[in-house]
Amino acid sequence: MRLERIIPLLGQLRGYRAAWLGADLLAGLSVAAVALPTAIAYAAIIGLPPQTGLYAAILPPVGYALFGPSRQLMVGPDTGTCMMVASALLSLGVAGGDQRIAVAAAFAIAVGLACIVAGSLGLGFIANFLSKPVLMGFLAGVALDLILSQLGKMTGLAIAGDDPFHTLADLGLKLGGAHLPTMALGLGLLLLLRLLRRLAPRLPGPLVAVALGLLLSRAFDFQALGVQLVGGIPRSFPVFALPLPLNLDLDDFALAVLGILLVSFSSGIVTARSFGLKNRYDVDANRELIGFGAANIASGLFGGFPVTSSDSRTAINDAVGGKTQLAGLVAAAALMAVVLFFGEALAGLPVAVLGAVLISAALDLIDTPGFLVLWRLSRIEFLFAVIGVLSVLSFGVLKGVILAVLATLTHLVWIASQPRDALLGRIPGREGLYKLHRHPDAAPIPGLTIYFPEGSLIFFNAEYVKHRLLASVTRSPSPPQWLLLDAGAIGLLDTTAVDALEDARASLAARGIRLAIAELHGPARRMVRRSGLAERLGPGMIFHSAEEAADLFEARRAEAAGLQADGGAGPA
Repeated sequence: MRLERIIPLLGQLRGYRAAWLGADLLAGLSVAAVALPTAIAYAAIIGLPPQTGLYAAILPPVGYALFGPSRQLMVGPDTGTCMMVASALLSLGVAGGDQRIAVAAAFAIAVGLACIVAGSLGLGFIANFLSKPVLMGFLAGVALDLILSQLGKMTGLAIAGDDPFHTLADLGLKLGGAHLPTMALGLGLLLLLRLLRRLAPRLPGPLVAVALGLLLSRAFDFQALGVQLVGGIPRSFPVFALPLPLNLDLDDFALAVLGILLVSFSSGIVTARSFGLKNRYDVDANRELIGFGAANIASGLFGGFPVTSSDSRTAINDAVGGKTQLAGLVAAAALMAVVLFFGEALAGLPVAVLGAVLISAALDLIDTPGFLVLWRLSRIEFLFAVIGVLSVLSFGVLKGVILAVLATLTHLVWIASQPRDALLGRIPGREGLYKLHRHPDAAPIPGLTIYFPEGSLIFFNAEYVKHRLLASVTRSPSPPQWLLLDAGAIGLLDTTAVDALEDARASLAARGIRLAIAELHGPARRMVRRSGLAERLGPGMIFHSAEEAADLFEARRAEAAGLQADGGAGPA
């Protein structure tokens, strides 16, 4: 059983049913049909030879099949990850040739090792730092950037521009000289792909486009017409090799790896969770990290580049009815057969076909309904999605995703630095305590102010909460004898917050008001006791619940009122 946990494929095969074989074979061939043209196209995004894209589609499914936990997930090149790799290569100043291939492969191995380490340490939560709005914005930005990068292939023009505005301006100036056969072919196939996406989503549209492009190329001799062709794919088996890129700045390389890891795993885990929800099984982010790590290492060691899960290939596998990762192995074998026996057949493939395939895939990344939902539900999250789009378009993929993540984290810290709070009181005839601002019929308890902060107390919000706590005294209709801090929502209390509470205690004591604390959680309770704050509060001023403290205060107040009526002293 332990071996099956390390190699989940063994567990899938142990309970394998003969009736599943046909579905897995058909699913594998269908996945290969979709992967073939997109793998070549994704290699072109990065500026690598076509065979590297195929290697990145052949070996990773084998690595994931052995070590990945999902029965359905398909891995391989994807738009966001490829754009990150292309951006990283540009930022490192890596030119073409063998050095570019070696650095891309080194990225894959480094990302794979980082995935395995992160999964082993239980760091799958890292994916949560790329929120849904940021991911939506990032993918939309990547999609627009990708569309702009394919305009040259679709028009036969050499388009220059370092940013979207200059690219579009250059296109406008040169559009009159567009190569009409290339443009007609690209736009026609793009229209076909969008129609197939809508009318026949289970049909492998990219394969249909490639087949049609090859037939038209042969029928009309596109090469003679000046249409740019892909050229033949070398008939070569992927060879094991450890890439050794030279003259790289290790700090920049590590930063690029971190960016690729964050984006590839975040987009990959979204796909994994989506299909897990659809098919009613749990997704373990840490186990997925290990599976993605194995896939990336397999890709890098055999001349590929970083990969992640593919929503299109996974959707095909799910639609056809794939049952296990045997489908991934079948897809890898089918693609290997293409490399070994049919590479020359792709020589006549027009580059415009790949441009149409990539633009169609990019359009699917723009979640227009999702943006509309964000606009309706949360304008601030819609803003973060827009920041994600503009950051990618303005600063590039690598810097763009970092800026988008920083924007959301800054907003999160800002919210946490000013936690919501409330004053609590009683509703006549009902048990418990209620928020005064929410319940008009609730009233404060005479002589007792109950302050309830809705969040942890740590270094960046301790002063804010202290001032709000002290200000709550002035918000009471009469000067209180006790100020009770309801700590039920305080999950974390650090030393800075303890010092702030001590300042508040001293300030209140100088005004004749005692500070009490209720419902401290374990770690916070230990912090209060070890710091000596509990002792300075005085005996009996720490309570299990705010209700307990309120009941005791009211009982003592009633007792003191009775004593005063009898001529005795007031309450202590």
